[in-house]
Amino acid sequence: MIRYDVPMTQQHTGHPYEKLTPDLILNALDDRGFVTDGRLLALNSYENRVYQIGIEDADPVIAKFYRPGRWSREAIQEEHNFALELAAREIPVIAPIQDEHSETLHEYHGFLFGVSPRCGGHWPDLDTREQREHMGRFLGRMHAVGATQQFEHRTRINIERLGDASRDFIIEQSFLPDYLREAYSSLTGDLLGKIRNLFEVVGPVGYIRLHGDCHKSNILWRDDGPHFVDLDDSCSGPAIQDLWMLLSGDREEMRTQMEDLLTGYRMFRDFDEASALLIEPLRTLRIMHYAAWIARRWEDPAFPIAFPWFDSPRYWEDHILSLREQASALDEPSIL
Repeated sequence: MIRYDVPMTQQHTGHPYEKLTPDLILNALDDRGFVTDGRLLALNSYENRVYQIGIEDADPVIAKFYRPGRWSREAIQEEHNFALELAAREIPVIAPIQDEHSETLHEYHGFLFGVSPRCGGHWPDLDTREQREHMGRFLGRMHAVGATQQFEHRTRINIERLGDASRDFIIEQSFLPDYLREAYSSLTGDLLGKIRNLFEVVGPVGYIRLHGDCHKSNILWRDDGPHFVDLDDSCSGPAIQDLWMLLSGDREEMRTQMEDLLTGYRMFRDFDEASALLIEPLRTLRIMHYAAWIARRWEDPAFPIAFPWFDSPRYWEDHILSLREQASALDEPSIL
């Protein structure tokens, strides 16, 4: 667990989170029937605010206070319901704690929040075939449940939201140095054209409920295997979205890793191999969206502290270099 290297009051100054004081946090938990003991530790989270809170005569709990205005109540409830549904199917996910009325989403002084158990573990290595097949089985089981119904209020993976909107926002803002503005505009325009063409080549793909941000840092590995910490970024999209971020290395290494993942995955659910052609388009969209996400949150004091390099010319030079590498990657055949 990582603690912000600044006082809590400094984190929240001049932002909607400024009202999220230690007293308010503890009072919110007390209001829901938890007897807090005054211990409070800020954990590593940027979009929301997440705290480990001490409970008298019991294990600490994790409280997540959602960014005001970021999600609707209905969207957050869908996240919670999906986690509870997975847990009910004995799929390892750290689901929110239900109160005596079976409610998981609470509101206190304008902040929506949920509480979950604290769960230990470590990030997975996925260095062995056995681990990758285990991870594949885990995702296959999760996706089998995710495919049984659709989200109504969560976001969808699409080019418009992740690509077009991200590009437009970066161009409209002042983060890009003037000498890179034309290069960024031209390059990203070309990339989005390639991405659209590849989505057309693949054709219609089924959208299911996903984890949405399935990389090693969002997985806890315990003795009994992988667990998802939360479903903050759960969304609707193609199954490949929850697989490609687990791959690393060159093309041959990624092919081997994907085959191992799919060996486990196919024990519980079929996989459309044609969708593997979307790996590089999805990676490109993620790179573009990540930069725009930081830019949109720059007024949050936690972001300049966590990403001090973001508004430097060097970052944008490297960002454009990464996108140029993606332009070449988009021309490569599928790894399957």
